[in-house]
Formats: sequence, C-alpha cells, structure tokens
Amino acid sequence: MCLAIPAKLIKIENGMGTIDMAGTRRDVSLLLIEEPKIGDYVIVHAGFAIHKIDEAEAMKTLKVLREMAALLDPEPPP
Repeated sequence: MCLAIPAKLIKIENGMGTIDMAGTRRDVSLLLIEEPKIGDYVIVHAGFAIHKIDEAEAMKTLKVLREMAALLDPEPPP
C-alpha cells in the first residue's frame, strides 16, 4: 500500500527538485513531471514526483490527513 501526500515544489536544479511537506524537505527527481515550476504541488513516490496536483486539491487532501492524524493522536505536539 502507498500513501500519496501532496508536497510543494520549492527548488528546481538539474532535473531534481526540493519539496516541502509541512516543514520537512526532501530532494526528488522531476523526470516524470512535464514542465515543473516552483510552487507546483506534486505527488511523490519512491523519490520521484509522479503527478502534479492543483493547490486547492492539495490543501483539501492535507486537511483530511491532519484530521485523520488527530484521531490517532488527539494530543497536539508541544
């Protein structure tokens, strides 16, 4: 099973991108994305950005994921 979490593309260099997921940054390959731009939201799997997603859909998905996480751990972090 795979969980796809939207991430914002914040840097592009030589076919690689840096994404931000709630403050966590990772480098990913952009070889599978057509015309990536800084500010795009992408779905990442196994180190590759595999699909662009619009910002509104990304925000809805992130909201649902936060709600699900809160159900598992009702106490917010310090």
